[in-house]
Amino acid sequence: MDMSSSYQRVPSVRIREMKDDFLKFELRDTDASIANALRRIMIAEVPTLAIDLVEIEANSSVLNDEFIAHRLGLIPLKSEKAVNMLLSRDCNACDGDGRCDFCSVEFTLDVKCTTDQTLDVTSQDLRSSDLSVVPVDSLGQNTGSMGDAALEQRGILIVKLRRGQELKLRAIARKGIGKDHAKWSPAATVTFQYEPEIHLNETLLETLTLDQKREWVESSPTKVFDIDQVTQQVVVVDPEAYAYDEEVIKKADAMGKPGLVEIISREDSFIFTVESTGAIKAADMFLNAINILRQKLDGVRLSFDTQEADDQFGELGAHMRGGL
Repeated sequence: MDMSSSYQRVPSVRIREMKDDFLKFELRDTDASIANALRRIMIAEVPTLAIDLVEIEANSSVLNDEFIAHRLGLIPLKSEKAVNMLLSRDCNACDGDGRCDFCSVEFTLDVKCTTDQTLDVTSQDLRSSDLSVVPVDSLGQNTGSMGDAALEQRGILIVKLRRGQELKLRAIARKGIGKDHAKWSPAATVTFQYEPEIHLNETLLETLTLDQKREWVESSPTKVFDIDQVTQQVVVVDPEAYAYDEEVIKKADAMGKPGLVEIISREDSFIFTVESTGAIKAADMFLNAINILRQKLDGVRLSFDTQEADDQFGELGAHMRGGL
């Protein structure tokens, strides 16, 4: 008898707000383990591109080579093509050296200050060998000229140069995941909260004066409740603003009205907020996380099937897989 069918649920997703770098959605009909798995995968296992090797030819700035290399690594790069690229350690074309088109993208930077005014060297000065892989704030990249908007937003500051100082380098961007280094994480922040259910005890609320109602409503640090101007009744205006701080419950107890409100967190419904660094779109980050989770679950299922085969066929099953 297959017992798994009795526990089977089909999660559902409803998008509330979606921008290139922001996503807010509801995840329902699942539990916290799945929600947290998706959160952790988005942060640490969705692949992106980041500068991983820096060869400095000239550096007369006030920052040392290692400091500049570290700052370059933390610049987020457009990484839509990362999914289809190889990890440098798995690339046969360059024997794991990480210097071929299949697993890397090359950047160059060559800047020298020739005036008395301090020169800001930013991510806009990086020149990419692949126009689809550029710093996320790139404007007019590799065009040789920049518009007014680009002049106002000059990108991420790398170093400042005075007259006579220069910085010339070559950098290699490679595919990686946040587990290896935070510079490969596409997530600025990923959070989820349980969806709250708030039930007001109307009978007890009727025993409060208007001033007491107002005092109780204002005891919440976030605007969850309000007073209807017409009926002068307490109403729930935004249940999701509740921060699980229990301030309104404590206030009700202090007023001698325990049970004034009941707040339940739904254990099968979550509200996610996803912010991207811009390396990939927030929606793509979520979709990639689902695919990665599916691959992980397929691996677990294969391992389970293998154990069942061993129970049934004993040493023969292990031998067929190249084991003992």
